[in-house]
Amino acid sequence: MYDCLIVGGGVAGLTAGIYTARAGLDTLVISDGESILARNASLENYPGLPAGFDARRYLEIVREQAKDAGCSIREDRVVRIDVHDGSEGVWEFIVEGESSTAESRRIVAASWPDSEYLTPLEVTREQRGSKYVVSVDRAGRTNVDGVYATGRIAGTPHQAIAAAGHGATVGLAVVQDGETPFYHDWVAPEGYFTGRGRDIPPACEEIGDVQRVQRDERACEVLADHLARPFDDSPTMHPSVEEE
Repeated sequence: MYDCLIVGGGVAGLTAGIYTARAGLDTLVISDGESILARNASLENYPGLPAGFDARRYLEIVREQAKDAGCSIREDRVVRIDVHDGSEGVWEFIVEGESSTAESRRIVAASWPDSEYLTPLEVTREQRGSKYVVSVDRAGRTNVDGVYATGRIAGTPHQAIAAAGHGATVGLAVVQDGETPFYHDWVAPEGYFTGRGRDIPPACEEIGDVQRVQRDERACEVLADHLARPFDDSPTMHPSVEEE
């Protein structure tokens, strides 16, 4: 039984998973192939990347970060999600994929454009053109307790930074709606809380200059490894474009 199951391994889904996993929730991401972001030739409008970035490299880095945070990632296509009464009357969800099944206490829909698998749950959706968007509140909650949606399936603009931000918002909502004590996922300088006579809040830590430098060195090493060579794979073309 997972604490959180995320359908969709794109920017929004992986970002939500980073937050839920770091908060201690047992998180599974089910991904059906590559993210639509892989069609992007170059990611030019993401803050902090002033010269642009290869979108597929960015996806690779975020995917590895989600794994390092504690997410399990499974390749499958979810076809149906049902609900049943679990222990103490709490709803639990049964997720059926084409080649596997799983159970979870919470669901985050982060797929695009498919949302038919949510039909058995009677999640409210609205049609926009040829696709359906899941109706959510500002934190990504749907009309069904324990079910959330993030990213384009929740009507978020398709820019990567918007998807990442909404994924983080929804991931935090999942954590805050559960029983996990959580304040901020924040690493503060030594003395920031304790120097004012305060306890360090849940999911926070204080580190000194030695640890800060060590972590920054490690961050530089990881990024240097990812950036050691050009990302040669071509972007995925839209399926409607005929290949020569």
